[in-house]
Amino acid sequence: MNKFILPVRVYHEDTDDGGVVYYANYLKFMERARTELLRYLGIEQTILKQEYNLIFVARKFTIEYIKPAFFNDLLDVTVKTIKLGKVSLIMEHQILCKSIILCTGSIKIGVINATNYRPQILPIKIIEEMRKSC
Repeated sequence: MNKFILPVRVYHEDTDDGGVVYYANYLKFMERARTELLRYLGIEQTILKQEYNLIFVARKFTIEYIKPAFFNDLLDVTVKTIKLGKVSLIMEHQILCKSIILCTGSIKIGVINATNYRPQILPIKIIEEMRKSC
């Protein structure tokens, strides 16, 4: 898999008074794409917490806004894992409209124990599945 693509329609609730997507909503679109990528790979975050007592947490996010998206636009939100470690991973995003890049982002995600919030190693089974998104 080169990258995962999630189509997202811009609703009125996603925009400001000018009909432009509010800047924080790009982060929400990216979060949805990451969640759906994991689901596509057969990795449910609720199961990770129940069976492995681990959760993913955002450690660092870099975003660049290039062009605005507007009410009713159909966006393609892409995500690709570019680095997969034992206790963290880095994923890159693009948000496009009609093949034009509107926004890019990169997130570093930590893997932590859901009880004590300390770093936790990803199970081999999960690493193997996530390699499919690299």
